[in-house]
Amino acid sequence: MTLLERLLRALLETGGELCEVRVELPAGAPAPETLPAELLAALPLRWSNGASPLAQRFREALSEAQEPLLALSADAIVDARLLQHFESTTGSLAFVGGEDGRRGALLRLENELPGIADGDGDLVALAQRALASGAARAFTASEFEGYITNLRRSLDPYVLRVWDAASRDRVERFLFWSNYKGSTDFMTKYVYPPLVWRIVRPLARRRVHPNWVTGVSIAATFAAVPLFAAGAWLPGLILAYGMSLLDSVDGKLARLTFTSSRLGAVLDHGLDMVHPPLWYLGWAWALGGGHFGSLPMEFALLMTGVYIVDRVIAGVFRARTGVSIHDCTPLDARLRTFISRRNVNVVLFTLALALDGLRPGLNAALASFYFIVAWQVASCLWHTERLGRYWSTRLAR
Repeated sequence: MTLLERLLRALLETGGELCEVRVELPAGAPAPETLPAELLAALPLRWSNGASPLAQRFREALSEAQEPLLALSADAIVDARLLQHFESTTGSLAFVGGEDGRRGALLRLENELPGIADGDGDLVALAQRALASGAARAFTASEFEGYITNLRRSLDPYVLRVWDAASRDRVERFLFWSNYKGSTDFMTKYVYPPLVWRIVRPLARRRVHPNWVTGVSIAATFAAVPLFAAGAWLPGLILAYGMSLLDSVDGKLARLTFTSSRLGAVLDHGLDMVHPPLWYLGWAWALGGGHFGSLPMEFALLMTGVYIVDRVIAGVFRARTGVSIHDCTPLDARLRTFISRRNVNVVLFTLALALDGLRPGLNAALASFYFIVAWQVASCLWHTERLGRYWSTRLAR
């Protein structure tokens, strides 16, 4: 999407009340015709052409609206969290970020720039004059909550200017990596990113909604279950790895294109919670010869119960402490790389099947399944200990 569209979507993301969104165009320039109709309808947009200095135009806007003014560099990517912070704070505030010589600015004004001469220059120059004169105070990261709960990571606020193809590529990569979780399994962290990058870019450019990706992921998830139960390991695993890859794609696509939705979140997180026991039960059914009373099936039922308890513990931990159980300490963040979760267990089972293919009669798949159950029990016990340790502690990040 264009930088202008991205900025407008970021403004919508704040959820605040906007009395007017004025887009300052060069003198004589027409309004762009590339913005989606639903975006135009969602914002109180006003197109403005003018050759007068920015400071003069800001004074006019403040005088007309009698409301604080939030000014953005239109050739930059602005952190949506910054917009929320600037919208909810008080007083005149300025933030200048980016590379030297290619900087962008975000400015919040509550007064008509007293003591600021009109002068020439862009928004960065105006912000710097406002800071130098005391008309606005400098924004500092210390007054900003940089920890992103759903990503389990901290990220400094940013304004990134885009001026050519090379800077666009750098900014795209920054946005891509900044949307990865701070603590996650090794497949998501080390193996999938190059593939996700190659999938997300064309999907974003074709405006494919992330819910379509989630729909394909759901179909692959449940199609794998009967294949696993029938012992059709190769097609089942192809679907399983495809699903886990798309599980990374839909979230990145939603966050990068401001197309997150409540339905998408419910489908994505609901699928993550529901499907792993179904896969494990499918594995056990095939390994136990299709008998419900077989030992692998008994272990699978045990694992299902432990898995549910582990999920409940994780939810209670977040409610009690305010942070994820996978990120409460540096040790837990490191353990999250290998803790008993879907991606880790699928890889273990795949390696065991490969060993059985190389050495028939080894029964590595059955042994690995029992190990996976034991690893799930050990992970649940570890999380139980963490819950007990931090039960009365409100953790901060």
